[in-house]
Amino acid sequence: MMKKNSRRSFLQACGIAAATAALTACGGGKAESGKGSSQNGKIQITFYLWDRSMMKALTPWLEEKFPEYEFTFIQGFNTMDYYRDLLNRAEQLPDIITCRRFSLNDAAPLAEHLMDLSTTEVAGTFYSSYLNNNQEPDGAIRWLPMCAEVDGTAANVDLFAQHNIPLPTNYAEFVAAIDAFEAVGIKGYQADWRYDYTCLETMQGCAIPELMSLEGTTWRMNYESETEDSSTGLDDVVWPKVFEKYEQFLKDVRVQPGDDRLELNPIAEPFYARQTAMIRTTAGIADVMPDQHGFNASMLPYFGETANDSWLLTYPMCQAAVSNTVAQDEAKLAAVLKVLEAVYSAEGQSKMAVGAAVLSYNKEVNITSSTSLEHVADIISANHLYMRLASTEIFRISEDVGHKMITGEYDAKAAYEAFNEQLVTPRLDPEAEVLFTQNTAYSIDMTDHGSAAASSLMNALRATYDDASIAVGYSPLVSTSIYCGDYSKQQLLWVMAGNYAVSQGDYTGAELRQMMEWLVNVKDNGANPIRHRNYMPVTSGMEYKVTEYEQGKFRLEEVTINGAPLDDTATYTVFVAGTDVWIENEAFCNCPMPENLKAKRTEYAIEKVDSCSCLKDSLAVSKQFPAPSEYLTIVQGE
Repeated sequence: MMKKNSRRSFLQACGIAAATAALTACGGGKAESGKGSSQNGKIQITFYLWDRSMMKALTPWLEEKFPEYEFTFIQGFNTMDYYRDLLNRAEQLPDIITCRRFSLNDAAPLAEHLMDLSTTEVAGTFYSSYLNNNQEPDGAIRWLPMCAEVDGTAANVDLFAQHNIPLPTNYAEFVAAIDAFEAVGIKGYQADWRYDYTCLETMQGCAIPELMSLEGTTWRMNYESETEDSSTGLDDVVWPKVFEKYEQFLKDVRVQPGDDRLELNPIAEPFYARQTAMIRTTAGIADVMPDQHGFNASMLPYFGETANDSWLLTYPMCQAAVSNTVAQDEAKLAAVLKVLEAVYSAEGQSKMAVGAAVLSYNKEVNITSSTSLEHVADIISANHLYMRLASTEIFRISEDVGHKMITGEYDAKAAYEAFNEQLVTPRLDPEAEVLFTQNTAYSIDMTDHGSAAASSLMNALRATYDDASIAVGYSPLVSTSIYCGDYSKQQLLWVMAGNYAVSQGDYTGAELRQMMEWLVNVKDNGANPIRHRNYMPVTSGMEYKVTEYEQGKFRLEEVTINGAPLDDTATYTVFVAGTDVWIENEAFCNCPMPENLKAKRTEYAIEKVDSCSCLKDSLAVSKQFPAPSEYLTIVQGE
């Protein structure tokens, strides 16, 4: 193994320095309300979600299943660095946290703040082989994998039949199929090479037998269990073969200069149009081909030289962990473990999957029957399921090196050397430069008058453009409290729960009211754009009042400007930040935007600008998150 000064030690030192600065600014900088484990007779459980997709079915199901608990669901970020920063600022982690991009390497700085779940009943439901990658050297297991996404190659089965080309069963047949389709004017294979996950997954996927060998698993174990005293570089047995295979794979699938810029839609549309035979995608997407595009699709594995060498690349939809503060209260500990057992049950994982084709890492848990996976049933039965290595640095380096292999800058040998050099060299993040020091803390906690942190954030966004009298933010808007202390560019962006499209233009009072009704009211078909209080729209320069007539169901009552009724005939300049697609999508909220508002949103869209850039621009001037406003009133009623 090649070793240099510890990368982990370097990063931890940077984190400690940042935390120290944060905690010296204003008495520790804590902004939380100090919720106890029990309030109003209900045990309080804070659950951080790696993605808003968990809001669709899982969160309302948990609330219905456990009415004795009061949940707070927060949309966080899909990175361990986010939780490390949250820990540094809040001095403890939320009760349950989730993350999709996971490795023990990334999670190590959080370990002492998380419970060891290895002896819990829920850990006992897993096949041990799938927990091996999560097991620390002392046997502790602090992260549990959720159901598995299957990532690989989707093949248009009908197109294969039409041209009398057999579905491949090994790598040679896979290459032959590409050549056969190219001969009749059809692209054989394409991938969305632009993305880091595509580079990482195809790079690992084409060499899974090597990575699953004794030498490969030993290397992974060493990498995942790095200490502060060492950094693990690439070995000289497995990884040269990985890059040799990847180089051959890129040649065989006929990558071209410029393919490194290919995004999803440019490869998906030709696939839907039967102009491409195979694309890199997931089983969940392959399953919808018959209904949405009129042809059958089947998942193919990453092929080895023989059928016995073929593997499916998988990754958990997310990993979940529990803060060790939960164990300080026996009642809360029992409640959280009950919630975990429910989440990892067959029903819970089905809610998590939201109808997507997934596999379970748990014994006796059969989640879905997927037509796209029928072709690889033998591979699943043989347990040839590889769980990707997905540390933050592996993602970053795979993208960089993968793109340079596509452009021809690196051959296999150069790629190996460059990958290793980046892996063992400490890297200063250019996003880590301190922009300002926040002097006042604002809590994310949601009250009957909104969230102070969300309001402060919305007020900052509104200040981006001087002529905006009102700002409206679609939910969710905020991901953490605003703490005292230093803020870098990256830390600044972690405050906001996502990056949204922005627009600005004139709306009548009547149109503003219509927008708020769309964002708040449960629709006639039962569609609900909110579900949880955290999903309330956030406004600046405008207030609104709602009635909660059932838990998670709201009705807009009034809209005011500085306490005065909204004038339906007046014109207001409005800044809007939000994601229409999420609210409108049938698979999620299913609340289509009124056409007149959609037309305005399109007309007023600010090109090449997003909510993150607006926030950075605003705070570059103010160098402080502004004071919050009381923008919301929630009352109980019928």
